[in-house]
Amino acid sequence: MEWEKASLRVALGKTLLELGGKVPNMLVINADLRSSVQTTFFMNEYPERTIEVGIAEQNMIGVATGLAMMGYIPFTVTFARFASKRAADQISLCVDYCQTNVRIIGAYAGIFTGAQGATQQMISDTAAMRSMPNMTVIDTADVHEIRAVLHYAVEHIGPLYIRIGRDSWPVVFDESYKFELGKGVWLREGSDVVLMNSGVLLPYAIEAAELLQQEGIDAGIVNMPSVKPIDEALINDVARNVGAIVTLENHNVQGGFGSAVAEVLVKNHPVPVEFIGLQNVYAESAPNDDLSEKYQLTAPWVAAAARRAIERRNKHRSRRT
Repeated sequence: MEWEKASLRVALGKTLLELGGKVPNMLVINADLRSSVQTTFFMNEYPERTIEVGIAEQNMIGVATGLAMMGYIPFTVTFARFASKRAADQISLCVDYCQTNVRIIGAYAGIFTGAQGATQQMISDTAAMRSMPNMTVIDTADVHEIRAVLHYAVEHIGPLYIRIGRDSWPVVFDESYKFELGKGVWLREGSDVVLMNSGVLLPYAIEAAELLQQEGIDAGIVNMPSVKPIDEALINDVARNVGAIVTLENHNVQGGFGSAVAEVLVKNHPVPVEFIGLQNVYAESAPNDDLSEKYQLTAPWVAAAARRAIERRNKHRSRRT
């Protein structure tokens, strides 16, 4: 498998297939979107361990809960829109409240849903899921992170929600990448500002750091797939030692990853934070590049946010001296 050429949804489907050969009690449960989320790979090899409930996401969660309580490892796979909202009540009561070992895959998360259109975009699933007390929430950046997170998911105990995108996306990591729950990873250290990313906007963070370097600004990059639990120690360390942060996410800035970072900061080390993501608006339907530019997600916009964070920090420091 040439992972560098795979779309995110193919990485999802191929990794589930790979896990199926290693974990005999693993099941995949679909809600009429097998081709779209590429679980056909698993179904073709393991039809006896594939369940199709039709357009019935609430029932999908109920079936998964029962099977989890019998000792199976169920992965429910559908669009993030349907996984997080249509089945929200069943997830809250059957999965989160009862702390059952159901893995919920929210595919097509964020705004990059291709020809599926704006009605299939989902920019509030992180907010919904991380508000559930027992839910673990993970957002993935590239094919290798998807693979690492899904391998982790087999062993996870308790409710788990995983965001996965749709299309081919720049590959940042390689096959040696290891996912660790609750831990962020430094891609680049920096002393002027730190770009904290969760999800597919990571290439924009890397490009922005390079733009800032040309101006003499030393920008660090941290990737944080684990939104909940979040790496509080790393966030506090950045606040103490750098004091200026930009968060990036393919989600509404209200209630998502950036909000989770801010919640940590206000308890310990409040510092200027700028938020890259959907600014409390619904997106239109368009090609990915057009959406990235219109909603100010690309590297120049990230770099501009970094300059604002640095300026705010410096003003604050000057007032204290």
